Amino acid sequence: MFFPAYNDGDSLPGLIEKTFRVLTSHVEDFEVIVVNDGSQDHTADVLRQLQAQYGPRLRVLTHERNRGYGGALRSGFAAATREFVFYTDGDGQYDPGELPKLLDRMAPDVGLVNGYKLERNDPWHRILIGNLYNRFARFIFRIRIRDIDCDFRLIRRSLLDEIRLTSTSGTICVELVRKLELSAARVEEVGVHHYPRLHGRSQFFRFKSLFVTLYQLLRLYARLVLLPALTGRDRRHA
Repeated sequence: MFFPAYNDGDSLPGLIEKTFRVLTSHVEDFEVIVVNDGSQDHTADVLRQLQAQYGPRLRVLTHERNRGYGGALRSGFAAATREFVFYTDGDGQYDPGELPKLLDRMAPDVGLVNGYKLERNDPWHRILIGNLYNRFARFIFRIRIRDIDCDFRLIRRSLLDEIRLTSTSGTICVELVRKLELSAARVEEVGVHHYPRLHGRSQFFRFKSLFVTLYQLLRLYARLVLLPALTGRDRRHA
């Protein structure tokens, strides 16, 4: 289980405490990883305190500079060592206590259990932009799951080993889901709750982030949809 974190020092203590409580109750063997993606607040100090509290089962990966959401996820996937990998954001808008819902849907033929927001608790403009982005991305990439940007996912490790992710922005969610859906494994979906952000601010809804996301989305479309249509090749590994 891992968390990408950027300036999430205020939300991490409660998030990690609940995570250990849930994992201890439902999983025999686990690890918890936090990817500190170049945070500029007190996140590093908080993580040092949490490591002292929870010991070696809490691992911290530190990016000296911010690599973007995609870069943080790629580091987390690369560092994870267990058979199943779960991740959600470090801002506390999802409840790790709902992880058992996903575990219950995992089966031998399932490669991804993806959450979907039962109700989005964000300002109206974020809800509007998020809905438009989700509909647009699902349409042009032919993605079947209903909520691409619900970052509450349980993934079979062996599938992650088969794909190569390249995105550094939030488009990594599109790339990840598209490539997992191209595998032979089945996908399950589970409704989860989404809570208001209590600390910090989203990095996605800034002009620079939106520009980078749009640019990478178009590049992904060319690589994952247009080129396969022209060449007839499977682009899971592109």
